[in-house]
Amino acid sequence: MKITQSEDTITAIATPAGFGSISVIRISGQDAFEKTDLIFSGKTSITQANTHTIHYGKITDDSGNIIDDVLVSVFKAPNSYTGENAVEISTHGSPYILKRILELLLKHNVRFAEPGEFTKRAFLNGKLDLAQAEAVADIIMARTEVSLKGARNQLDGLLSKKVGSLRDMLINASSFVELELDFAEEGIELISYKELSSKVQKIIIEIDALLKTYSFGRVIRDGVNVALVGLPNVGKSSILNYILKESRAIVSEIPGTTRDIIREEVSIDGVLFRLFDTAGIRVSEDAIEKVGVLRSREAVRAADIVMLIADVEQGMSSELLNEIILLSSEEKVIRVMNKIDLPHENNINYDIQISALTGEGMNAFLDLLKNKALGNSTYSEKSALITNARHYNSLQKAKENLSAANESIEKQMSGEFIAVDLRNAIDNLGEIIGEVTTDDVLNNIFMKFCIGK
Repeated sequence: MKITQSEDTITAIATPAGFGSISVIRISGQDAFEKTDLIFSGKTSITQANTHTIHYGKITDDSGNIIDDVLVSVFKAPNSYTGENAVEISTHGSPYILKRILELLLKHNVRFAEPGEFTKRAFLNGKLDLAQAEAVADIIMARTEVSLKGARNQLDGLLSKKVGSLRDMLINASSFVELELDFAEEGIELISYKELSSKVQKIIIEIDALLKTYSFGRVIRDGVNVALVGLPNVGKSSILNYILKESRAIVSEIPGTTRDIIREEVSIDGVLFRLFDTAGIRVSEDAIEKVGVLRSREAVRAADIVMLIADVEQGMSSELLNEIILLSSEEKVIRVMNKIDLPHENNINYDIQISALTGEGMNAFLDLLKNKALGNSTYSEKSALITNARHYNSLQKAKENLSAANESIEKQMSGEFIAVDLRNAIDNLGEIIGEVTTDDVLNNIFMKFCIGK
């Protein structure tokens, strides 16, 4: 892709808001060096500096007053993050200093960057494809080791290479069909229906394999919502406290102690779990408890996994189990029997038994939770994963168009019908890596980025 220079120069703070030892202001655009020289004084002007060098100097206002001692990093096009001339000014981390420097830049017709505009320019200038650009945001938002590896996987281009390879295979197959159309009057056959069907079917199988990674990919990217539900006083809060290794929820023998949802996050073997400790589900005349029970049911509907917790004294309520399955689904429910440190019989129906008091069975409980979230998938740094709903939808559309093309092939229909579906599938794959884009799609993606990236 050809490097293009934007007409305007942009700036933004690249470090988190608030006080800190160091803050960074990023500048990018054709005039980034000249604009910086208007406020920077050092031994070497930034315009004359070599690329990938750092220069000490001072930022001064129009009256010559020193604002701060800074280090300025220089990146010349096209060897910068954005593909444009770019500067990073490292200052002391005072919000006031940052404000003064930004005011000076704005006075010299440098404008504030929009959310994600630096990465958007990197995409437009061919430094990243669209899937890699989206991975930048995922890296910034990564909360666990596994989610970071997944984002790194995508930024390194594994998904892009896979999608690009499938797209090239499809373009190759489509070219035979479209070339035949050009020579329709001569009756030249460049590819048989059987061979074309084989090529299309092979690509469908590859797309299916990618689609199957989405459930696992979404887990490592976004984490898992887990609702802890059950009758009052079965030990939901005790289980939460055990997992967190702290007394986060109030524990009492009085039923109905938990009135509202307590939300906490924990990483289990690198996977992020959001745990929702809910109010005990029962019929109550207490107005506040009624609201808590209503929120418990809402948490069940929104959960990826539902831990239905019972204890050996009350047993597993079949009525509550049926209600939970109706609110969620049977596949999402894990039946947990708590308080096995108390005398009990072993004929109670459950998936796992534990004691939040003694810790018995808790390691197996956590393993079950993790296995339920990940399914049979295992993470591989060498495998392409689908972690993004946009990518999943584009692949699904590509599969539908290829299935339609294959149906036309089997019926030995005219090449015009086959070519249209193949071309649509090529576009669907191109949407993932940015070969086919619209301004609306780009704006929707990059507006979700933080300003400064």
